[in-house]
Amino acid sequence: QRRTRPGRTPTMATARRDTLLELQAKAQKKWADEKTFEVTAPRDGSKPPKFFGNFPYPYMNGMLHLGHAFSLSKLEFASAYHRLKGDETLFPFAFHCTGMPIKASADKIKNEIAKYGNPPAFPVVDEAEAEKIAAEKAAEAAKDAANKDPTKFAAKKSKATAKAGTQTYQWDIMKSSGIGDDEIPPFADPYHWLEYFPPLAKRDVTAMGCQVDWRRSFITTDHNPFYDAFVRWQFNTLKKIGKVIKAKRMAVYSPLDGQPCADHDRASGEGVGPQEYTLIKMEAYQESLVGELAPLAGKKVYLAAATLRPETMYGQTNCWVLPDGDYGAFEMADGSVLVMCDRAARNLAYQEHTSTPGVSVKLLGFKGQALIGCAVKSPLAVLPKIYCLPMLTILMNKGTGVVTSVPSDSPADFMALSDLKAKPPMREKFGVKDEWVMPFEVVPCVRIEEFGDACAPVVCERLKIKSQNDKVKLEEAKHQTYLKGFTDGVMLLGAFKGKPVKEVKTTIRDVMIDAGEAIVYSEPEKQVMSRSGDECVVALTDQWYLEYGEEQWRARAEKCLAGMNTYHDEARRAFESTLGWLRQWACSRSFGLGTRVPWDAEFLIESLSDSTIYMAYYTVAHLLQGGDMYGKTRPSVSAEQMTDEVWDAVFLGKALDAGVDFPAELLAEMKAEFEFWYPFDLRVSGKDLIQNHLTFAIYNHAAIWENDESKWPRSFRTNGHLLLNNEKMSKSTGNFKTLKQSIEEYSSDAMRFALADAGDTIEDANFVDDTANAAILRLTKELVWIEEMLAICSSPEARSGSIDGFADRVFSNAMDVAIEATKNNYEKMMFRDALKSGFYDLQSARDAYRVICGGDKHMHLDLAMRYIETSTLLLTPFCPHTCEHIWGGLLKKEGSVTKAGFPAGKEPNAVLASAAKYLDETCASVRKGIVKACAPPKKKGGGEAGAPKVCRAANVFVAGAFTGWRATCLAILREKFDATRSSFPPVSEILDAVKSSELAQAADFKNVMKQVMPFVKFKMTEAQTMGAGALNETLAFDERAILTENVEHIKKVCDLSSVRVLAADEDADARAAAEKDGQKVDQATPGDPTWHYLVEEDIAAKVEDMDIGK
Repeated sequence: QRRTRPGRTPTMATARRDTLLELQAKAQKKWADEKTFEVTAPRDGSKPPKFFGNFPYPYMNGMLHLGHAFSLSKLEFASAYHRLKGDETLFPFAFHCTGMPIKASADKIKNEIAKYGNPPAFPVVDEAEAEKIAAEKAAEAAKDAANKDPTKFAAKKSKATAKAGTQTYQWDIMKSSGIGDDEIPPFADPYHWLEYFPPLAKRDVTAMGCQVDWRRSFITTDHNPFYDAFVRWQFNTLKKIGKVIKAKRMAVYSPLDGQPCADHDRASGEGVGPQEYTLIKMEAYQESLVGELAPLAGKKVYLAAATLRPETMYGQTNCWVLPDGDYGAFEMADGSVLVMCDRAARNLAYQEHTSTPGVSVKLLGFKGQALIGCAVKSPLAVLPKIYCLPMLTILMNKGTGVVTSVPSDSPADFMALSDLKAKPPMREKFGVKDEWVMPFEVVPCVRIEEFGDACAPVVCERLKIKSQNDKVKLEEAKHQTYLKGFTDGVMLLGAFKGKPVKEVKTTIRDVMIDAGEAIVYSEPEKQVMSRSGDECVVALTDQWYLEYGEEQWRARAEKCLAGMNTYHDEARRAFESTLGWLRQWACSRSFGLGTRVPWDAEFLIESLSDSTIYMAYYTVAHLLQGGDMYGKTRPSVSAEQMTDEVWDAVFLGKALDAGVDFPAELLAEMKAEFEFWYPFDLRVSGKDLIQNHLTFAIYNHAAIWENDESKWPRSFRTNGHLLLNNEKMSKSTGNFKTLKQSIEEYSSDAMRFALADAGDTIEDANFVDDTANAAILRLTKELVWIEEMLAICSSPEARSGSIDGFADRVFSNAMDVAIEATKNNYEKMMFRDALKSGFYDLQSARDAYRVICGGDKHMHLDLAMRYIETSTLLLTPFCPHTCEHIWGGLLKKEGSVTKAGFPAGKEPNAVLASAAKYLDETCASVRKGIVKACAPPKKKGGGEAGAPKVCRAANVFVAGAFTGWRATCLAILREKFDATRSSFPPVSEILDAVKSSELAQAADFKNVMKQVMPFVKFKMTEAQTMGAGALNETLAFDERAILTENVEHIKKVCDLSSVRVLAADEDADARAAAEKDGQKVDQATPGDPTWHYLVEEDIAAKVEDMDIGK
């Protein structure tokens, strides 16, 4: 049964959906039996049109969901279109298992069993106790708020807040995926995941109807020895050409996993990199090491402040700490002591500043209040002694918790210091002595021409900032000054006085570092959590890096991108931006699954680095693996025979030494496959992969095939995320569907229909339940209509003969229009538009034809059959199962509809389409006109309405040509129209020409100009659609002939017994009658005739209204 939604009765029949599921099963069996989607490259060296598309192999730590299906559908629709039109089409599919997530999840299962049993008996959370604790915390927070300083300072909460609620266990996650308790224990072995999930993913992708050549499927990691050999070749090649180096670099790192944490290894924080700071060492005066700090007496103690602006250190007047913040004194490798928060100390421990890497030695812990009043000597500061003061807006999840204060250049520092000076109650609360604050004035250190020698006081005054609590204005002040301090600033103090900041900023930092007064410190830009549940740090790691960003390599990558189709300008800009900032990438790991670095087996190649050119492996996988995704059957050669020399021969065209033991026939087949299919024509992906995977693919193709640009990718097509009924998909909220659930609920074709309708831009798309359910109804109703129509077409009464009637010609042309428009939309991968033109619009044209013909029985036999075939073929990429049934089951055609050929049509007749639109609009206008003409006049001051009226007949007066100012405008438009480009100059230029024409001399010119603009715009649009003929004084079609030919249709749909079509200058009596009734016949223009409705009293209605009893 389909899952019910609010308002839907559980007993609703699912017969229509079940019909589609039956057709789905039959079609998929046919394709499997006939191996419809298995494709082999020509062995004779020929190059017929081909299409090779691919999709980032999904990660195998769970079931595929509707979001996967959305991105995948873009490739599926494109591949199905190319296969339909006759291209040799390759659509392969594989499964990604490399990296940390599977291993981390397996370890969680193992640990949960060890700790809680099998099946685990997890701790039961006492909800009442949890609520009680939460209430106590809330009361405590309220109490603190009540005791706040009267100066209304408000501390900003850190993001690092304690999480309430139950813990999420991996065991429960597995159960939520439909895996039973008895099935879960084997998942403690990471390789069990590789055996379990890929076959299920294959099942679901097949059920979706994707036209995949499954012989070429594979899994990654060394569990597949052939793919393992391929990745080792790739990295050996990169190392040979100098693209892989070993170095020490700062990288986001998981201490728990003991290795860098790349994007695919993260539970949160994808795209976050290291943020480098200068850590200023502000030496504490021994006289200040008293009270809670007394245990530090005699040691070299430094308050460590992280700054991004080392050039402003000359202007320090104090430093800041958070009174309630947790701080510690940590011993460094050189014996000195740095004061900072624990989180910063944890980062620093991984950057070679502690005696034992990764271990921070905490000598003492205390609140920030203990530091207030501590006197320090800070590097470069003009003032020899400054003091530590309270600031309540410090975030402890950024930097060290100790903040330098430069009120000359920082608006926030200026306002905080001003507040302390102006508010004695605040000083009293935190024990701040006047001598620590009051004598200290702004010390100008950088001049910015716009703001003078001290930008912060100036901008605060300009913006009328009253206190440090005015956060919005302070952010604006920072925005105005921060960047200009670098670009326009000139040093006022120190050894570099008079120098531009942008020239000496780095030098000033280096001077402090060389003097031992500062160190380089890095931390993640934002919080990063690994999939193991560990908060990551930034570590100085000695490992292998890909040299992304290297000048020559980047130039090749940019050239590759320049030759690619990205389908959206936003996507191209995102690629260009990524190429601009991307630098060395840590490509090795110590933990997880994958391929070992060939020359350094201690490391594994990480998951974003073994997935950059695997598209090439698709071309030969079936020859090596024989259709076994695990590469165990070995039908031809062993994996050991796949040496670098063999891969070089296959992919780089190098000659294979005679002494190499490898079958010549197999090598020739592999080369033929690769040379035919490569480069790939399309890669479809979510836009979030632009910043890593997709750009990596560009880099690696530009390197491996540096000397053969013909192998570079041709296009990337990226999309946004998929919303479900306008809301984010989320398991926690229940707004979530797996691919399997979606297919079972709607059928594949109805699901695919809704996916096609979801959207094609780079923004987030929206899958709508109602669209999928409506598709079920539409598809099954269409099947019934086709069956009925085929029965009519096979009967003797079916209309045949010539196809020369207006309605016949219009319908035939509508099919030509649909074919051309849908083909163009498929080519541009605008699938929603293709669905509109090839399904909705074409059905509308069919329905209009049925009406004008007077029903299905009066449709022309040949046109009805053409419609059935055309509509089936246009819909095939979206709904192949239904279309396969129509093609073979109903139309009795041979072969598969998936290869039947894109429908052919004539060049669409824009004039005929315009005439048809004119007729439709005329009928609608006449119906409204009749209603208006028959409406009784309203009596002034109330009273009875007039007698009911009826319209039985109408006269229409048609103008032969445009005259007067309209003719002048058309002449100007003809002169300005560029027929080769179907374009006009700006409207302003055309209007200037009108103003310069003879029309300007007319007395009513101002009134005429009010009508010129809409007329000109309408005709410009018409010309761009229909060509220069639309700018003639007469219409492109014979208006009077169209109306005359379709008089019977007009009479029928408008309920008229008589319609006379007259020229505007004939039948003086009719003209006079029309003008007597207020119709201005002389104002008729081509395309806008004058109608005269012959209205009379409705005698029948009048009699009916009479009270016969009186």
